[in-house]
Amino acid sequence: MMKKIKKRTLELNLPANRSAFLWGPRKTGKTYWINRHFADSVVIDLLKTDVFAEYASRPSLLRERYQEYRRLVVIDEIQMVPDLLNEIHWLIENTGVSFLMTGSSARKLRRRHANLLGGRAWRYSMTPLTYAETEGFDLEQIMVSGLLPSHFLSPDPMQDLRSYVADYLKEEIAVEAVTRNIPAFAEFLRVAALTSGELLNYTNVARETGVSAKVVRNYFQILEDTLLGFRIQPWRKVRNRRLIETEKFYLFDVGVTNYLARRKPRIGTPEFGHSFENYILMELKAYQAYRNPELDIRYWRTSTGFEVDFILDDMKVAIEIKGSYRIHSAHTKGIRALMEEHMVKRSVIVSLEKQQRKIDSSIEVLPWQVFLEELWSGELGV
Repeated sequence: MMKKIKKRTLELNLPANRSAFLWGPRKTGKTYWINRHFADSVVIDLLKTDVFAEYASRPSLLRERYQEYRRLVVIDEIQMVPDLLNEIHWLIENTGVSFLMTGSSARKLRRRHANLLGGRAWRYSMTPLTYAETEGFDLEQIMVSGLLPSHFLSPDPMQDLRSYVADYLKEEIAVEAVTRNIPAFAEFLRVAALTSGELLNYTNVARETGVSAKVVRNYFQILEDTLLGFRIQPWRKVRNRRLIETEKFYLFDVGVTNYLARRKPRIGTPEFGHSFENYILMELKAYQAYRNPELDIRYWRTSTGFEVDFILDDMKVAIEIKGSYRIHSAHTKGIRALMEEHMVKRSVIVSLEKQQRKIDSSIEVLPWQVFLEELWSGELGV
């Protein structure tokens, strides 16, 4: 089946008197989505050199031009000119203008102590593509291409990934002068990809990268600020077992992760299992962004090694991810240990099996497609 992108899941229904931020990593499709949904609105694209130069030198132009305007103004890549936020604040407070501001990095805004409007703007997020937004979805292929729209559709995703990483290093790191040691940061990206989904250990990453643990902490913060990575917190409500309380860190896209790690996972390999877990988490994060912003996603792990990949909403759903065609008793040890400690409403193993079934009437084995259909239809229970 030919690969296609269907309608994006993001819905942004702004009342006339409300403004909003739309955040998302570069190339998730924010600009394309805006052009499709707000074709009649004023769009100020700060990636255009002349537009950027105009507003960077005179932010007050925004107020002078639009204080009598009574419709939505879209500002693409707001982090390019942080001082515009003061003008936007004034316009929101004193006129009938509302704004939609897109951004791919909060770092520059934080470093400049920019005005983030103190709750005057709603927050939305755009993620890489989801299973529900695509046709011609091949699980093994997306482990290589990832789900950024242009990479998913590309006849040569490796070339696109190579350019994406190079542009990110140049634009987000070198231009903002966040770090002048670009080779060390490039090596950090490789190590961060290799350890994506593992317990966060700054000392080990620092040793592999060749910089201090303090620098590595800053590097991880750069990834979070530029929306290229996120942390998953551990479940901390202890009963009898001693729990691991270290965060995990994941990169935002399985294709970018595998490109940086220099691997092409194939079904049946340990690398595929790690990538499959990363991919399912991408779907959970997208569901959180589009359907349930309050969704709590954690993992559970004991000091003796029992682990469950994801816990949703205070034990409503426990999820174990297995990149295997056949689930057997060894795959259930983590979930069984969890169920001995807590009342779990629903326990699920997501796998490559072809048909869903139940183990001992308490653990469901779901093909990954069935799991995602239940997730996006709202039938999963979160």
